[in-house]
Amino acid sequence: MADRPTLAALLLLGAVACAPALAEKADRNKPTNIEANRMSADDATRMSIFEGNVVLTNGTMLVRADRIVVRQDADGFQFATAYGNPVQFRQKGDAKDGREALWTEGEAMRIEIDRRNERVELFERAKVRRGQDMVNGEYIFVDQRTEFFSVSAAKGAAPGAPGGRVKAVIQPKAGPDAQ
Repeated sequence: MADRPTLAALLLLGAVACAPALAEKADRNKPTNIEANRMSADDATRMSIFEGNVVLTNGTMLVRADRIVVRQDADGFQFATAYGNPVQFRQKGDAKDGREALWTEGEAMRIEIDRRNERVELFERAKVRRGQDMVNGEYIFVDQRTEFFSVSAAKGAAPGAPGGRVKAVIQPKAGPDAQ
């Protein structure tokens, strides 16, 4: 039988860990739309830079940032790096096990989205919320294909220092006798 800290960690992985990984599967086939105050594009390098109140949408995903750099590889896959103070995102997940689909919200100073490998990385003061559950750290990595999720504190941070620990809030799930 697992001890309480281990059990809490396992619950976190089940409840919060897959938050962005539970993105609607239909989002993968939707076009990316971007609005901004300014845009510059370099066709030779297949790179576009959007600046000023940038809003990126892709299906149910919404990203708000100060600046987003989008590159496209030779196979047409997109890679986006969003910068802001902070960058904010929101995305709806698929309904699972007969439960209603939940929205995942997050923020960080920088978010990288890799459409080819279906990965999302959040850097600096990263936070992810799904329902009432929440996790904070300096770095959050999500592999959307495998639903693997990891959160790290700042490297070399002293215990107790800001950014020195990963923090999670896991709400109890209502049982059959809950009213």
